[in-house]
Amino acid sequence: MTWIKTVSSVADEKVRRAIESQRELYPIEYAEPIHPTPDGQTSDIVASHSLIPDALHHAFSTFGVLMSPDLPLTRRQHEMITTVVSVANRCHY
Repeated sequence: MTWIKTVSSVADEKVRRAIESQRELYPIEYAEPIHPTPDGQTSDIVASHSLIPDALHHAFSTFGVLMSPDLPLTRRQHEMITTVVSVANRCHY
């Protein structure tokens, strides 16, 4: 659960569009949110950006593009990189 105010994608059309558009860029394995919001629509980390939908879209779209299966890195390498970054940032995601 996030510790800041969030805007539900159910209640706000701009937030819903931002979440859906960035989600389309992620590999299918990421379709099920980890640490889901109470409405189950997204994860807490994405919801924490919902006060600024444009920032949510751009920040998470960038990550989605970087995770593209069309790039030369394997899924295993992607996960290794994200794990190391999370540990370095002391983030449990």
